[in-house]
Amino acid sequence: MSAKPVVIIGAGLAGLSCARHLVRQGVEVLLLEAQDDFGGRVRTDLVDGFRLDRGFQVLQTAYPEAKRQLDYAALQLRNFEPGALIRTNGKTVKMADPWRRPQAVLSTAFNEVGSFADRLRLARLRWHVTQSTIETLWAEPDSTTFDYLRTTCGFSSDMIDRFLRPWFAGVFFERELATSSRFFRFIFRMFAIGDAALPTDGMGAMSKQLAIEIPGSMCRLSTRVESIDDGVVRLAGGEVINASAIVLAVEGPEASRLTGGQIPSPVSRSTTCFYYAAPQPPITESLLVLNGDQTGPINNLCVPSNVSPSYAPAGQSLVSVSVVGSKENESTGLELEVRRQLRDWFGSDVDRWSILRSDHIRHALPSQPAHFRDRGTLKPKLADALYCCGDYCETASIHGALLSGRHTAETVLVDLGINKT
Repeated sequence: MSAKPVVIIGAGLAGLSCARHLVRQGVEVLLLEAQDDFGGRVRTDLVDGFRLDRGFQVLQTAYPEAKRQLDYAALQLRNFEPGALIRTNGKTVKMADPWRRPQAVLSTAFNEVGSFADRLRLARLRWHVTQSTIETLWAEPDSTTFDYLRTTCGFSSDMIDRFLRPWFAGVFFERELATSSRFFRFIFRMFAIGDAALPTDGMGAMSKQLAIEIPGSMCRLSTRVESIDDGVVRLAGGEVINASAIVLAVEGPEASRLTGGQIPSPVSRSTTCFYYAAPQPPITESLLVLNGDQTGPINNLCVPSNVSPSYAPAGQSLVSVSVVGSKENESTGLELEVRRQLRDWFGSDVDRWSILRSDHIRHALPSQPAHFRDRGTLKPKLADALYCCGDYCETASIHGALLSGRHTAETVLVDLGINKT
């Protein structure tokens, strides 16, 4: 083993995945993280007894790489109910999953969102993605998600605008549905065969679980990297670290900065999440609320403490409100707009809600438009002893981050001449 460590820059899911795989093979690593804790975009903070994830997010339990790398039982997952509530025309209607909740077939069929023909199209789409392999879905023709839904699937404008658009705008962080239809089919399959879940201790519990196998002596938090050059890592404070290999496990824009543009900076999708403490939950179900009217700033809302009571202190509820594509300097005025819309939805009870935090996440996800995979994914190896991993290298998802980290670790092991056990 080399006296010089493999330096991994970034302790998000991709960096943690990469580091853990290398450590398991006896490789000495040094994991550098600019923030004060592990997880990157997937971490949880305790604020006044509430568990606040860095923006609203869920674990899709069907993700193949999540199932491979995470211990679901230890995470104590709590599942959302399948389906959604849709706020439209001054009322709230339910769009249940008839395959998992057959007792809700009639109420869903007559909720006035879309048509009966749309229900049949939804059934055909579900059958297609569940009966096809993931490899087959990725090999199918690509287009924007909107074109696929409207032209290929034939959904009505009403079904798209009041249900599918707000649902997947909250997944892709863009309302135009310009994201690749191949990626859409993959994600739709994950929704169809698995559950959307929250770990009891918050989404950050996944990062903690990955990090627990990495010795503390191999980790340095609150450590920002200034530059890299030919096996040398320079920290912001002036310290120099010699590495046997360098793995960039940072967000795409930061990877582009550190490589002088060798990695093109991906277009990023942003979101703002507002967390509120409420004496009573505005809904009683463990369901996502979608803005079917597409007016006002809110895209979706949920009550995480309905899903997992550990997200809020006893006697209180945690409300999460997500806005797609907002700008950081709009947050103050934006919260006033959000609160006005909440008051319209739920009445004067909203005046009793206190804001806990707003999270503006500028680089929430890399953009993955139609045909983004036609030129291939970014390979783990950039140059001799220089590697990269991250969701922008695979798919914009927890699955993609974990998978990219493992693939990069496997590439490093081959270059180090280490046979995996």
